Amino acid sequence: MKKQIRDYFEHIHSMSDADWELFSSKLVKQRFSKRAILIDSGQVEDYLSFVEKGSIRIFSSNEEKEHTLGFVFENEFCCAYDSFLTRSPVEYRIETLTAVELWRISYLDLQELYQTTVIGNLLGRHIAEMLFIKKARRERSLLMETAEQRYINLFLEKRQWIKTIPLKFLASYIGVTPQALSRIRKRIS
Repeated sequence: MKKQIRDYFEHIHSMSDADWELFSSKLVKQRFSKRAILIDSGQVEDYLSFVEKGSIRIFSSNEEKEHTLGFVFENEFCCAYDSFLTRSPVEYRIETLTAVELWRISYLDLQELYQTTVIGNLLGRHIAEMLFIKKARRERSLLMETAEQRYINLFLEKRQWIKTIPLKFLASYIGVTPQALSRIRKRIS
């Protein structure tokens, strides 16, 4: 329900009813089944999505294997943000892990909100900052932590991932094989 999104945004910055009405009039609710491709390699991202229900995986693949780049859960934003901003094709895929319900706003509608409202710019900046921080933390983790440290951090910070994400995707996310992840799990349990 749109109230979930308004509550989320109100946590960031208060919104007038007029700003909320304009913003919410641009939102479109869409449902996708499990394993649906939200965006495929070679496509341009047209939507910034708020996940009301479900979970999503971002990954790249080649002939040999898949590399999980990230996950998105309820009350988080999902977007191939680099493509969204630059209007260029992505080199990865975004796929639902479960059935999902999304509230989506198109690139053009968001640009209109940026031009016509102050709150649009504040919210847009907040979303961009959140996505940047998530990416920077992921890069730092891959460069500075061992696979075991990355798994322990996931367990401590993102316990829902451990419970709901298939182990092969978790292994790919922390940069190890499923067998190596099993050994890590045995060592720390």
